[in-house]
Amino acid sequence: MTTATTTAEKCFVTHLESAIDGTHLPAHTLQTTHEGRPLWVRYDLDAIGQAVSRDDLRNRPATMWRYRELLPYQAINDIVSLGEVMTPVIACPQLAHGIGGTGEVFIKDESHLPTGSFKSRGMAMAITMAKALGVTRIALPTAGNAGGAAAAYATRARIECFVFMPADTPIVNRYEAALFGAKSYLVNGLISDCGRIVQHGKESMRWFDLSTLKEPYRIEGKKTMGLELAEQFDWKLPDAILYPTGGGTGLIGMWKAFKELQALGWLESDTMPRMYACQSNGCAPIVNAFDVGERFAEPPDNPHTIASGLRVPKAVGDFMILDAVRESGGAAIAADENEIVPAMRQAASSEGLSICPETAACIAALQKLHESGAIKPHDRVVIFNTGAMQKYVEAMTIDLPAVDHERLTSADPQQLKSILEFETQI
Repeated sequence: MTTATTTAEKCFVTHLESAIDGTHLPAHTLQTTHEGRPLWVRYDLDAIGQAVSRDDLRNRPATMWRYRELLPYQAINDIVSLGEVMTPVIACPQLAHGIGGTGEVFIKDESHLPTGSFKSRGMAMAITMAKALGVTRIALPTAGNAGGAAAAYATRARIECFVFMPADTPIVNRYEAALFGAKSYLVNGLISDCGRIVQHGKESMRWFDLSTLKEPYRIEGKKTMGLELAEQFDWKLPDAILYPTGGGTGLIGMWKAFKELQALGWLESDTMPRMYACQSNGCAPIVNAFDVGERFAEPPDNPHTIASGLRVPKAVGDFMILDAVRESGGAAIAADENEIVPAMRQAASSEGLSICPETAACIAALQKLHESGAIKPHDRVVIFNTGAMQKYVEAMTIDLPAVDHERLTSADPQQLKSILEFETQI
């Protein structure tokens, strides 16, 4: 790895730490997992506190790399970037009203990122570190946006990329991985079956496994969602965060970010947000484990959901998700599968936002939390929109009425009347 040569490029990583038993492993070396479980990246937070203040961020470019002291790369030239902007936090009063007038609802819209989803953050960081550590070939399983993001950043870094997808992966995700230059394969099975192919091919194909939480750096990219959110809310975190949870890297990363900010003394309050891991009842292993008080989740029978990013029957970081949810005072909650597409349309039509089905599960879950009293009328709530609606053609077209593309030839009253009736029908 390139050695930093200036203070601005100084790396504050001290070591890697096993999330399952606390074992320390050396930083700046290629690492995967320990005892089959993920690793944390640990920093010298005291040194960071002396080197930078939160006010220093104001004059930095509005990208995820503005938090460089809390990121693991060693030199600016290591960065593999496609322009990872800070994503907007958008107030959604109509959505809040439709749910029942519950407090303030905001959506942090990750669809603004280069590959149209939050996966840009994790892959930018993971590919940056893979390139710096000498990786030339990667492979990963994906049921959604990770494949396209990995392919795009790997191409940028001149790293060969292999992507394995369930055969029912959304068609846009399938196309983009191939268009970005990955060697893409469809698999008859689930994402776990794709993962087994990657695992079995590591030695013979000489690829590095970039699966969710199989290396330590996708968490560090995803945690910038939490760093940004804190800064955008003037360092006072919201009361509740609803996050669509498949592999759970984003939720885990944000909770890590909040704890690091708390240790640095950058937060205006010691009150931390309640973290809600949102799934579909078609595939809810984290919810099932939470409900029975278990730390590890069992894969459900026949996992299915239109929200492909939530169709993860076995998350390697299950205990990390559940630890964060419980420590925060939040919960894991399942939306009814039948409510996902209507919630997607509700958000899009009421707020004009490009909401993915995974986020729609959060909106349906918010309704349940409001009705149960878990979300209070005065709560400030943030929902993460993890991807653009346009990447889910299959979900967008469910139950839409057939459209008659009759060409209008004049402002005929009868034609206009039929148009108004059609719009009312929709």
